[in-house]
Amino acid sequence: MIKRAVILALALCFLLVTFYPLPVRAASGLKITGNSTKIEFPTMLQFNLSARSDARITDVRLHYTVDRTSFARVTSEIFVAVVPDTIVGVNWTWDMRQTGGLPPGTALEYWWTVTDAQGEKISSDRVKVIFDDSRHTWQDLTEGKVTLYWYGSGLPVVKDIMSAAQQALTRLLNDTGAELKKPVKIYLYPSTADLQGAMIFPQEWTGGVTFTGFGIIAIGLQPFDTDWNKRAVAHELTHLVIEQVTYNPYNDLPTWLDEGLAMYTEGPLESTFANQLRSAVLGNELISVPSLSSPFSAYADKATLAYAQSQSVVEFLIKNYGQAKMYELLATFHEGSSYDNALKKVYGFDMDGLNKLWSDYVIKKYRPATSPTVIEPLKRLDILIRQASKLLAEVLLPALRWG
Repeated sequence: MIKRAVILALALCFLLVTFYPLPVRAASGLKITGNSTKIEFPTMLQFNLSARSDARITDVRLHYTVDRTSFARVTSEIFVAVVPDTIVGVNWTWDMRQTGGLPPGTALEYWWTVTDAQGEKISSDRVKVIFDDSRHTWQDLTEGKVTLYWYGSGLPVVKDIMSAAQQALTRLLNDTGAELKKPVKIYLYPSTADLQGAMIFPQEWTGGVTFTGFGIIAIGLQPFDTDWNKRAVAHELTHLVIEQVTYNPYNDLPTWLDEGLAMYTEGPLESTFANQLRSAVLGNELISVPSLSSPFSAYADKATLAYAQSQSVVEFLIKNYGQAKMYELLATFHEGSSYDNALKKVYGFDMDGLNKLWSDYVIKKYRPATSPTVIEPLKRLDILIRQASKLLAEVLLPALRWG
């Protein structure tokens, strides 16, 4: 009897819960009525939103991600100030003069979330926007994984640069085993002034820059210096390839290896660099390999020597130990190895050992055996060469450094 009463009571409760009309919250009619962006390259990206609701809108947030290489996908969230109302219009401006700029061709994805006083929440569709230098009408040329962008005339020049890019990739593959893993976009500006006008606070010597995480390169061409243009694209493209091959969250490459490979891929050293290296050998003024692991000097003559020595160190390793060892070194750095441990694992010597072996190599190359009767004239000639090289470095380095 008691069991039957309990069952009847439970059944009655179920019927009451099922059929008793619960209070229903009225829909607020929350809608996003406008969504747009405005680009002012290279300084500003503005996001604009309008929305309405039957209840006051109290919370508006912008979310965005930037398409770049990283070990974790980062989503930025911006709380946009809003005066509560049933109709709102807001915007948020990314001022890159405060945060640093983005390269042309950067892809971003963004969306909004909006909440009203009744707790209703709505999200906009995800929108992809390209932060491009739309001040110009760009043309493009693609070969393999390389796409060149340029504006104005000059297709023959662009084809020459594409040929130089492909030759650089071939040489890099043959001598180091490294190759492009992802596509690369190269923006060609007709002058260094035009390039610098597309950057946030550029250095006055900037002639080219590689945005490794974005797979983007920007170069300011020298209208009357075809050789410089070819070297510049080879140099910057090498930086991008090596970054893709060695990317890891633990350690960077020693500067001598990164810059040395870029210089090596350009081809034989130009006379300014070769003369500076020869003078340093004859004057016993070489920079040690461990010292070349850090960023190079801001002084023109010392920086020129650092670039020249780095090329020579890489040349020594490739010529004496081959492509397979160089690729193994890059793969070891990809694992996050320290400088000394990577060299020991691949070659059997550390940084100091490399310094000793390379010094012997470069001294033999640039300081041939001489008789006592010609030593003094050579010393005087060396002084003149060093003075001339220093002057040339101070005058020409702004047009020779790429990054």
